[in-house]
Amino acid sequence: MKKVTIIGNGIVSARIGLGLERATSALKAAGYEVDFAKMPEQYADYRKIEGKKLYVSVYGQDGFLKWLEENEILVFHTHAPGKEGFYIETCPAELNVICGGDDTGALYGCMELCDRIERDGEYPAEITFGDAPAFKLRGPAVGLQKTKVEAPRLTYEYPITPERFPWFYDKEMWTRFLDMMLDMRCNVLYIWSGHPFSSLVKVPDYPEALEVTEEEFEMNREVFGWLTSECDRRGIWVVLKFYNIHIPLPFAQHHGLELLQSNINPLVADYTKKSITEFIKSFPHIGLMVCLGEALRGTQNKTDWFIDTIIPAVKDGVKEAGLTEEPPVILRGHDCDPIGAMEEAQKIYSHLYTMWKYNGESLTTYYPKGKWQTIHQTLSGLGTTHIMNVHILADLEPFQFNAPLYIQKCVQAGQSRYGCNGLHLYPLFYWDWPYTPDKVSPRLLQMDRDYIWFAAWFRYAWNPNREENTEREHWINVFAKHYKIPAGSAAKLLEAQENAAQCAPKILGRVGITEGNRQTMSLGMSMSQFTNVNRYRPNKELWDSVARKGEQPDDYMLKEVAGEAHIGETPYDCVKEVSAHAKKALALCGEVIETEGSGSEDLNRLYTDARAIYEMSMSYCKKIEAAMEILRYKYTMDEKCRGDVALLEKAEKLMEESLEEYRKLAELTDKTYLYANSMQTPQRKIPFPNGETYGHWTSCLPEYEKELACFKSHLADLKAGILPTDHTKEVTAEPLTPAPFKLLGTDGCETYRLVKGDSVFSDCSCKVINLAPELEKMTAVRMGLGAAIEEGVTVKLELPEDSYVLVGYMNAKGVEWLQLPDLETNTHADDRGGLTVVYANAIKAEACPPINIHAYRYEKGTHEIYFGTGAFMIAGVVSADTKMKPRNANLGGEGLETLDWLYEED
Repeated sequence: MKKVTIIGNGIVSARIGLGLERATSALKAAGYEVDFAKMPEQYADYRKIEGKKLYVSVYGQDGFLKWLEENEILVFHTHAPGKEGFYIETCPAELNVICGGDDTGALYGCMELCDRIERDGEYPAEITFGDAPAFKLRGPAVGLQKTKVEAPRLTYEYPITPERFPWFYDKEMWTRFLDMMLDMRCNVLYIWSGHPFSSLVKVPDYPEALEVTEEEFEMNREVFGWLTSECDRRGIWVVLKFYNIHIPLPFAQHHGLELLQSNINPLVADYTKKSITEFIKSFPHIGLMVCLGEALRGTQNKTDWFIDTIIPAVKDGVKEAGLTEEPPVILRGHDCDPIGAMEEAQKIYSHLYTMWKYNGESLTTYYPKGKWQTIHQTLSGLGTTHIMNVHILADLEPFQFNAPLYIQKCVQAGQSRYGCNGLHLYPLFYWDWPYTPDKVSPRLLQMDRDYIWFAAWFRYAWNPNREENTEREHWINVFAKHYKIPAGSAAKLLEAQENAAQCAPKILGRVGITEGNRQTMSLGMSMSQFTNVNRYRPNKELWDSVARKGEQPDDYMLKEVAGEAHIGETPYDCVKEVSAHAKKALALCGEVIETEGSGSEDLNRLYTDARAIYEMSMSYCKKIEAAMEILRYKYTMDEKCRGDVALLEKAEKLMEESLEEYRKLAELTDKTYLYANSMQTPQRKIPFPNGETYGHWTSCLPEYEKELACFKSHLADLKAGILPTDHTKEVTAEPLTPAPFKLLGTDGCETYRLVKGDSVFSDCSCKVINLAPELEKMTAVRMGLGAAIEEGVTVKLELPEDSYVLVGYMNAKGVEWLQLPDLETNTHADDRGGLTVVYANAIKAEACPPINIHAYRYEKGTHEIYFGTGAFMIAGVVSADTKMKPRNANLGGEGLETLDWLYEED
């Protein structure tokens, strides 16, 4: 029988021990007997051990390796191995040496040997190979999150319990996932939570903060301890992510505090500091990832919180735990000034990392540019490890994304254009981890369905600059093995997946509202969102930073009508390219199914995804073409909305064709997917508000049918000569009934009757010129404009009943005006339901832009309202049962020219 002898030196670390276990299993599977022998006292006597031999150790720490090198038996034909690197060489007398730059490198060397044994079916007789990772950090994110909010808790807030997260306690599942991570050479596991400390540690000074039972607490400690130990054995570093300022519900209730703290409170700071200190004492080898928002408002507040609370807490934990090294701290550059925060932090802490989203909360391009690129380059220039965060994937949900060559280009862009040397990867359906959205029972696991998604990202995080043709052959072999099909079919399937992968990114980058998770791209978009995009507060960084240079439909048509030249990718280019990609992907997948049969569930899922992506893409393309005709009408009509009706007739036909494709998509996905979006909360706004109500194509279909019916009706009116101004009625709104409230403290604030002639600010004359009738009886709150601009103003209100607080935002950009909170950066922006305008252009005041009124829900009690820096007004308070009909008061001069009336009921 064939035999390999593993020579030991008596010192085996956990990671090398695991590597030797893997090597032993691979050898036995290949038909080898595995023997073990001690290293002879005289190193030269290793030759006396008969047959093939294997030795594994760490370079610079091992006497035998030093002897081999000194005697020129071990000769590095490349560089000697560094951190996480390895070198494998066949030395005289049938000795294969695995030389690791450290324990992890030695483990990876063993994994490389295992891969070769499995591939070739035998122990290599001759090998000379060295390798090391290009990215210092490589790993997936796992969320301790749910798809829906658990009232009275808010987004992200989920105590760790078996009822909420049974998978967290499933060690068998964890072991499978960790083994997959090791196979893919991952070295970090990111665990995301809103406030995990109250489930994992006790703070003696704040016993009320514990959010789980004593039994659950002990279970959590045991599982988390086991998990970190198993990760360490595989060379994986665990990083715990948390948001600021989030506090436990029982702590908030005990102290009469808001669950989310928008300002720095000394009590909350003390609790947070002690929580982090206790965590480091309990789990000293765990890293922390800090998100300074989203609840905490004000740029300086966030930097102060990082410098004065978070880092001192970590340092206290280091001191009390008696650690000799500082734990790593990652600053997630989101909803803060990461440059300013890092510059201050580097003065007091050494072990720092930075992170920024790759394409935002979608995957849109491997051609990043603009401000997004500048931020990455600035962060990577700080001299720390900078991590590209492939985040949420809101445009890819819920379909598979098995396009490794597309992914390779993304990692290359992250390295070359951004300067990144770390990868943080979200799963494709983050909020419902570990399950996929497929409509099957039992639920599928993402680690199984999306294996190629993980494998591709981590292959290129190890080395992004592999030769493309070689890589194509590699992935053909991977597809053939994974889907159990011949190489010819695997090649077609790979090409199909690369084509399918282009569709959603190209569509979103050209016509989308946002790269963030307020849009569920696969559910489509309303016609208004194509032809009156500014109404939906588009995130223009989508077009300027993470999409190809080009023109959005509105931009294109303005240029077209003006006779100007077009630059970059146009909407028509997008339609042509996406249509071709979708058709080719579907055809190639169909050929594979026809050749290989429909017996494979995995192949069937890919085929149904290809069908769904085709229907989605064609529905989008037809609607884009319809939108272009409507926009041409919009920019050529007269002031009475009269124009070339033939343009709208053509749009009607295209809308019908788009809707027919969408009906097919809804019918198909009704059988195949539980839902389209993994985050089913009010944060989802596009195409329709509320991700739970509109979480499936079948839920959206009636809205699109209604949209087309309204369009047909209004088009018929136009053709009959009935113009929209002919049936526009004068709005006769009644004043709202004010609710009682008490303004506590001052902070420069005061109450006043909201009437024409009075100023909306206390330190300058900004008199009300006109206001909507709904607001005529309101008692308002005004502040100093200067104070609001410089440091922000806190308004403290006592409400005797549940109420709506009517907040006025000045409808203009500029540092002097408070900007409406944005779901791109602040997931809590709509927790109180105030993100949508209730009365647009409702107040006109001197030296002020038009003022929009938003209604925020606040329960009975005392509330400190702090939104950050910038001026705003509180226009009044009304009872929570008040019915408010949203409308545009038109005090800003807006009219019917948007054409939104075409899609709306009279």
